[in-house]
Amino acid sequence: MSAPERLLSAAQEELIQSRGLLEMQAVARRAHVSVGLAYHHFGSKAGLIAAVVERFYNRLEETAFSPSKLISPDWAGREKERLAGYISFHYDHPFAPLVVGALSRAAEVLDVERAFTNRQLTAGAFNIRAGQRDGVVPAELSPRLTIALMIGGIRQALVEALTSDKRPDRSELTNRIWFFVAGGLRLPVPEEASMSLERQAISEV
Repeated sequence: MSAPERLLSAAQEELIQSRGLLEMQAVARRAHVSVGLAYHHFGSKAGLIAAVVERFYNRLEETAFSPSKLISPDWAGREKERLAGYISFHYDHPFAPLVVGALSRAAEVLDVERAFTNRQLTAGAFNIRAGQRDGVVPAELSPRLTIALMIGGIRQALVEALTSDKRPDRSELTNRIWFFVAGGLRLPVPEEASMSLERQAISEV
């Protein structure tokens, strides 16, 4: 593993352990390099934190959004697969609660957050247009506005799930969010899925 990769991994571990705090000296010790090398590669503590978050988002996109990983033959099925992959990546990654929580508001990562969100908006609008071309999504919906609303809702639901004392089951969370997405896109929801969610909601009251 190269020195920059060791530093990124060490910084991620340090951030997780310290719940969002980071000192370059501690990262250098963990990575078994000099602190001068850490500054050489990343310029500053802020630069290192931004690089760690950017690596997280790059891996999220590779893992959850790669078209080659989608197997469903229909548009709605592929979009639900994307959603399931997105949620599973966050559930499985120990750094995710910090990225969607405390670090998302840190000045060091605002540019990284903005760039990732813009990529999501562009890709999501493209997918909605594809659904409109296939006749699955109503043509009158604005792709850009619709995906912006959905990204905000999905992100907030994920924050709630990852930061709660007891995480909801990932499959249940995926189904709940997909029910919300399908409603926003005016997709038909199987009656049994709707009834199942209604039963879950009643049991939680």
